[in-house]
Amino acid sequence: MDFQAGAARNGEVEIFFESLGDSDKPTLLLVNGLGSQCVNYDTEWCRRFSDEGFRVIRFDNRDVGLSSKMDGGNYSLSDMADDAVAVLDEVDVSRAHVMGCSLGGMIVQRLAIDHPDRLLSVTSVMSRTGEPGYGDSSEAALEFLLAPLPASRADNIERQVAGLHVYGSKPEWLDDEAIRTRAGIAFDRCFCPSGVGRQMKAALADGSRDEQLQKVNAPMLVIHGSRDTLINPSGGRHTAEMIPGARYVEIEGMGHDYPPAVWDQWVGVWSGFVRDAVPA
Repeated sequence: MDFQAGAARNGEVEIFFESLGDSDKPTLLLVNGLGSQCVNYDTEWCRRFSDEGFRVIRFDNRDVGLSSKMDGGNYSLSDMADDAVAVLDEVDVSRAHVMGCSLGGMIVQRLAIDHPDRLLSVTSVMSRTGEPGYGDSSEAALEFLLAPLPASRADNIERQVAGLHVYGSKPEWLDDEAIRTRAGIAFDRCFCPSGVGRQMKAALADGSRDEQLQKVNAPMLVIHGSRDTLINPSGGRHTAEMIPGARYVEIEGMGHDYPPAVWDQWVGVWSGFVRDAVPA
């Protein structure tokens, strides 16, 4: 079974998406992080969710991948959440499970605030609420985050490898050649550094979501890696504390990434949570 491509529209913005699995199954919508493209959610990893009985949809946020580029325009995190809703509208899904990593976690938090009627469950991974003092980056990780993206393909690939050795999972879980392959595929598919800057601006402008998250009543799972130095695990813990009834799971040895070594645990935790929280 392979992904099937499609496109959704939110006003003038076109969002590229791919769907895996039967349309009559519950939908899991995956939301990417800063500058990350949908293909970064590895196909084999997605198949594991599909094997648990879910239709999996991954999409490119605006300003990355094959979705619209917003040259010269500003937008909000709410706009990015509306893009996700547009994807659900396009595939005729009234309510879905949503999972987002990093910036994607912030987007699904915004979805829980702005569009609670469209959600079955919410999973925020390696993310934060925007409240100062929680989920701060280490000095070394922040340096990587803020450094200009190199223009050459080769330099971009090596930057990805070096970055994951700063904020990624424990060294024995990192496969440098696999990282290089993924980084090369992403670069060839789309290189839009100005878009990454606009996404970052949208996230910062959203401010703290603490007060609004305290009113969320959707089933919420929060996952974080113990070795994450890009968004310190305090960001995940604080997110769970803000949302009534949220469950927090910290994966030992995981950083700001999702290597194959954590896939079984991650899929098992998520599918177990969803079945308990949203009975069929």
